[in-house]
Amino acid sequence: MTPADLAELLKATAAAVLTEHDLDTAALPATVTVERPRNPEHGDYATNIALQLAKKVGVNPRELAGWLATALSSSDGIAAAEVAGPGFVNLRIEASAQGVIITNVLSAGDAYGNSGELAEKINLEFVSANPTGPIHIGGTRWAAVGDALGRLLSTQGADVTREYYFNDHGAQIDRFARSLVAAAKGEPTPEDGYAGTYINDIAAAVLAERPDALSLPADQQQEAFREVGVDLMFTHIKESLHEFGTDFDVYTHEDSMHTSGRVEQAIAKLRETGNIYEKDGATWLRTTEFGDDKDRVVIKSDGNPAYIAGDLAYYLDKRQRGFDLCIYMLGADHHGYIARLKAAAAALGDDPDSVEVLIGQMVNLVRDGQPVRMSKRAGTVITLDDLVEAIGVDAARYSLIRSSVDTPIDIDLALWSSASNENPVYYVQYAHARLSALSRNAADLGVTADTGHLDLLNHDKEGTLIRNLGEFPRVLKAAAALREPHRVCRYLEDLAGDYHRFYDACRVLPQGDEEPGELNSARLALCQATRQVIANGLAILGVTAPERM
Repeated sequence: MTPADLAELLKATAAAVLTEHDLDTAALPATVTVERPRNPEHGDYATNIALQLAKKVGVNPRELAGWLATALSSSDGIAAAEVAGPGFVNLRIEASAQGVIITNVLSAGDAYGNSGELAEKINLEFVSANPTGPIHIGGTRWAAVGDALGRLLSTQGADVTREYYFNDHGAQIDRFARSLVAAAKGEPTPEDGYAGTYINDIAAAVLAERPDALSLPADQQQEAFREVGVDLMFTHIKESLHEFGTDFDVYTHEDSMHTSGRVEQAIAKLRETGNIYEKDGATWLRTTEFGDDKDRVVIKSDGNPAYIAGDLAYYLDKRQRGFDLCIYMLGADHHGYIARLKAAAAALGDDPDSVEVLIGQMVNLVRDGQPVRMSKRAGTVITLDDLVEAIGVDAARYSLIRSSVDTPIDIDLALWSSASNENPVYYVQYAHARLSALSRNAADLGVTADTGHLDLLNHDKEGTLIRNLGEFPRVLKAAAALREPHRVCRYLEDLAGDYHRFYDACRVLPQGDEEPGELNSARLALCQATRQVIANGLAILGVTAPERM
């Protein structure tokens, strides 16, 4: 019996109990909550449905809970039902009924936990770092979390397009080009320019590709360094992301919003909706009508588009490509964009909920209790490449995904590079490797998994592990709905802990001259199901599931 099965049973039983006592069945909730108690002594599952219904139908909660417990006790698969506290119902499930969870996992395989509930076409924009330097540690957090979120949403039926907005338009690109020219000439970095070893490397690479660059007139000289330098920098960014396990479906150039006429198209549409006006020689967007703190300049008084002009054009472009939902994952200094982008959507005639903005907080690296402050190559920031070099791809991704993005995190390089159970990713991966070794040993002993005798799995540690496997679909559903892939990490750590405790208490394989028995085969099936779920969870995180460690 899965949690979903149990919820349906509870709802049907509640309907029958209300009918039996001439109470209004319209009071039944659309969904029934089923939870695993923190204290296993309280049962396998608990529900608060009596508390939900009691006031609506005019019955004492404990009395209603008692009626439900009596009815549930006679249901197939329910070993016991008891009233607790002010009106909770605690349930114990028969071992034979729990076995369906193992069967479901093994039957679904890689697809276990998937659903088709999110039938949306989603544009997921993340990282989108300026091509003026390597990806810094904040952008690296989005590279990990964004990729995991895309995988997570896909498991729930969403059609996800991962998109990188290539910021190749504006003043930062001019500063980058001037910095390259200065480096090529051996001059100091411009006051507002970019510094770091990578600038010298790219400048040298530009000269290797365009030996004539420094002999060109000043305006052409800067353009040559801009064109070649941006291409080289972005190539490096894409290579770093690919090695990190993060790839994109679409790369959109900001400059194309301005050169293709999309900015003008967006402004024309806003004029149609009456949300554009002229003031002080500039063109303004009436965003205060839609919850923004002030109206925004779209075209400045000098005739040049403001930054928001590209944002408007880009949002409209996404919607014209058929996306139902546009998710933006932005850095800690972009809180103002939440109201701004939602207001822009509303001003263009869309539901503001077609835009979601997720804000990621800062990441700090720590070594020996001291902050790591500077990259050898980037000069002023820690980069994706620095983090991967220090702890590896798997640990880097897991450490960045493991915490909610709205909280700052400290990454202890010594901890995350250690081969110990204190290292969360090692702990989870070791469980998978241990399960893989168990499967190899079982094959050597001639033990095969069998789901025909799962009713033999009646040890409390077996029950706990089985019920946790049954939680995986609900964890994925909640994590996707809340845009919180860190929930998958925490679930995997709990599952790994349940498995290690089960393994210590329940011998899986026969020893010595023992002949393999039905219990060995049933426990091996449980182990294979556990291995499958850990592998599925790690795949969502983009972390490898090693067979040996």
